[in-house]
Amino acid sequence: MAANDLARTLELPKRAVALVLAGGRGTRLKQLTDRRAKPAVYFGGKFRIIDFALSNCMNSGIRRIGVITQYKSHSLLRHLQRGWAFLKAEMHEFVDLLPAQQRIDEENWYRGTADAVYQNEDIIDSYGAEYVVVLAGDHVYRMNYAVMLADHVASGAECTVGCIEVPRADASAFGVMAVDASWRVTDFVEKPKDPPPMPGQPQTALASMGIYIFNRDYLFRELARDVADAGSSHDFGHDIIPRAVREGVVMAHPFSRSGVVGSGGEPYWRDVGTIDAYWDANIDLTVARPQLDLYDQRWPILTFQPQLPPAKFIGEGRPNCGSATDSLVSGGCIVAGRVTRSVLFSSVHLDTGAQAERSVLLPYVRLGRDVRLNRVVIDRGCVLPEGLVIGEDPAEDARRFYRTDQGITLVTKEMLARL
Repeated sequence: MAANDLARTLELPKRAVALVLAGGRGTRLKQLTDRRAKPAVYFGGKFRIIDFALSNCMNSGIRRIGVITQYKSHSLLRHLQRGWAFLKAEMHEFVDLLPAQQRIDEENWYRGTADAVYQNEDIIDSYGAEYVVVLAGDHVYRMNYAVMLADHVASGAECTVGCIEVPRADASAFGVMAVDASWRVTDFVEKPKDPPPMPGQPQTALASMGIYIFNRDYLFRELARDVADAGSSHDFGHDIIPRAVREGVVMAHPFSRSGVVGSGGEPYWRDVGTIDAYWDANIDLTVARPQLDLYDQRWPILTFQPQLPPAKFIGEGRPNCGSATDSLVSGGCIVAGRVTRSVLFSSVHLDTGAQAERSVLLPYVRLGRDVRLNRVVIDRGCVLPEGLVIGEDPAEDARRFYRTDQGITLVTKEMLARL
């Protein structure tokens, strides 16, 4: 990168503001989002999903951030207040919390992602930013937004959409873009049955990552037009982006240009929106060289965590007790059982003889004596009684808990109370 290009890339984030859309229900995560919005769901032993988008902003030099919340936001707001209040207002750095508050007409809560931004337009305008970076707060990935911002400005586009290459057979779950040779978007379709292929790659499609960069004035004009359209769903993917594509003012930005490469050799992006995907992404972290390397401090992921003592392992002279292999074990954990290929969040306790294999245990979970788990996700604060076995009898698991078609069992307090 030339010196002038590098200087521009480093300077542009100061002229931008990021808006993290964090109001989603996350219904595909089933009972895991009964009490919390999807961006507030725990991930990776000590983080929340939203920490990845916020950390990407920090590492990219974008330190003016608004987080738009709506659905069951208490857990998320508490996390942001405790973990993201370190920015310096005197340096024009902040994380503003923007819950739904009927700012415009005192009648409507946020009716869609575009309406959520529109209802905060006066606050956004007060930031004085030239560019607005709109981010989904419910994906796990590392990305340098400054590179995407530089591409956006260099292209002269009014809008740039972050995109990732996916097999065409899997693309029906995404918003899919068709592009020309210059990466100008020529079509945008939400969850198409027949996704358009990439030029020269008939088996590959370009899926939207839910990441958009707009020139501020253009965005405000389009939001005003959208809110006046009674037939609109007031959503970026369904309404704003397709209209901009028809006007010919949208460029695509491939994730391969700005994704942070980890030890796996490729940039990492995951939608952990189902129980199976959530379990899989967490368990992937337990391998020796995961594609998402949380130990790579060149692009750190920041979060809030309580001040806890180190994890402790108690063997008491018994074989296979007080051990953990190929696992992530967080602070405050006390392990008197056996842990294998699992992720233990803060303050998890395993009593003597308890076993957790290929399982994800959220904070303050306690396994009683001789509990056995295999391919299980245990929600925060669950206490499993002595001798309980989950993950060995599919029919019994499905009767008592929530079991996916791929054999992952989700356990919550309410399910345990019914035993």
